[in-house]
Amino acid sequence: MELHPDWKFVADEVMGGKSNGIMSREVFHGRDATVLRGDVSLDNNGGFIQIAFDLLPDGTGFDASNWHGIELEIWGNGECYDIRLRTDQLTHPWQSFRSTLSTTGQWQTFQVPFDVVTAYRTDATFDPAKLRRIGILAIGREFRAELAVARVRLYCI
Repeated sequence: MELHPDWKFVADEVMGGKSNGIMSREVFHGRDATVLRGDVSLDNNGGFIQIAFDLLPDGTGFDASNWHGIELEIWGNGECYDIRLRTDQLTHPWQSFRSTLSTTGQWQTFQVPFDVVTAYRTDATFDPAKLRRIGILAIGREFRAELAVARVRLYCI
């Protein structure tokens, strides 16, 4: 199932951090993409920039239980990025289900199976029937981020 994300940019500045960046829609290395660029800083307890979208316009859970995971077409500058999934099960902004994407400086297709995402700061088990939000983050260390997303979809094996 092809997704048509309404990406939003968020940085640690919302919590007092010093990371900065931008999001743009452009033709990037030959593909229409949403591009995240910026500098991740650990100053003032910061450490992330991200793009994210809700699966439903009202921000409620979407039943993704008929699919096995998320597939993304991504170009990254050779850095590692996180994909973070949020569900209706989570009550705090620091909670998520996550996986890491290692980029190579070329377009890549990543499949992130739902059964391999790791719970972070929650005892909940990931429930795809309650999937609410998908985010991609540059996080956790100081570096220059450049990441383009050309496609996001739910996939079945």
